[in-house]
Amino acid sequence: MPFFIVRDDIARVSADVIVNAANTNLRAGGGACGALFEAAGAADMQAACDAIGGCPVGSAVSTPAFALDAKWVVHAVGPIWHGGLSGEADALRSCYRCVFAEAVRLGAQSVAFPLISAGIFGFPVDEALAIAREETEAFLRNHDNVSATLVVFDRAVMQAGSRLFAEIEEYIDDEYVDSSPYARDYRARFVQEFDGFVDLAEEGDFLAPAPGMVQARASFSADSEPELSGSPAATMGGPGELDDLLENLDASFSETLLALIDERGLADAQVYHRANLSRQLFSKIRSNAAYRPTKPTAVALAMALELDLRQTQDLLGRAGLTLSRSSKFDVIVRFFLERGIHDVFQVNEMLFAYDQPLLGSVG
Repeated sequence: MPFFIVRDDIARVSADVIVNAANTNLRAGGGACGALFEAAGAADMQAACDAIGGCPVGSAVSTPAFALDAKWVVHAVGPIWHGGLSGEADALRSCYRCVFAEAVRLGAQSVAFPLISAGIFGFPVDEALAIAREETEAFLRNHDNVSATLVVFDRAVMQAGSRLFAEIEEYIDDEYVDSSPYARDYRARFVQEFDGFVDLAEEGDFLAPAPGMVQARASFSADSEPELSGSPAATMGGPGELDDLLENLDASFSETLLALIDERGLADAQVYHRANLSRQLFSKIRSNAAYRPTKPTAVALAMALELDLRQTQDLLGRAGLTLSRSSKFDVIVRFFLERGIHDVFQVNEMLFAYDQPLLGSVG
């Protein structure tokens, strides 16, 4: 199941398991821990924790959720940061593994957790976020029936947690139409990029068009919409030619995707896990040659296949989609593709920071 990121108070989230960033004594603390005890019913929750007696660093225990919108609370004790030389990273990884093992033991199908140890315990946000991402991704690879949600109180957490944030900020300022301070000739850029598609297709470096496909080229005027020279008005001589075009359509998105998966020798599970998709959604794509994905789903699958920017544009084109410079979502995706970064989970952290749709989690 997919990995989600949401901005919320963990005490208000609905899930089978809600994770509490606990202390070793399992006492109601300050911050999110205290708020969660209060929302659950402080007396009931404290009595259940007292019955357990405590929990060591790097481990987790469970109690009923009482008044929370959940079945269970898993109390996870992360490490306090002491400079990174006292086994803090290993303890935090152990903490997440214990959380997920407890969720499986309980039969949970959804788990919501905070960024453990990154608050008053002082764990650096970037390292805490990387460990949370890696451990969650590793868990989900082997558990198709469980969804995981990272709950943060502020989107700024993702900004602080990304080593690429400053570079992405600069890239967006330079590329995004609405915020760029520079005047750009977008007509020239479009023509240059389109010519690149044609050149690559001739060289066989990306997804070449099916035989009979008319190559459309764009021409612009100052006061009109782009006119495609490959459009029916420009190219068709009569009904016979239209029939020929319809008989030689490009492969669909689904057909192209499945061919690429076979070409790379990948198993379906590898692809939908990398793409942050549920098995059920991937089954719909596989069984329906005419399936039309949303852009987040299409991009996620392109990243799962480790396509470059031009190859991604071609795959998206099979679904009538494209990556432009007029959408922050598109610009952020382009940033990662241009740098050969195909980790959907890492991309989603930046999309979340900019309040954009996440890759793969919806159809």
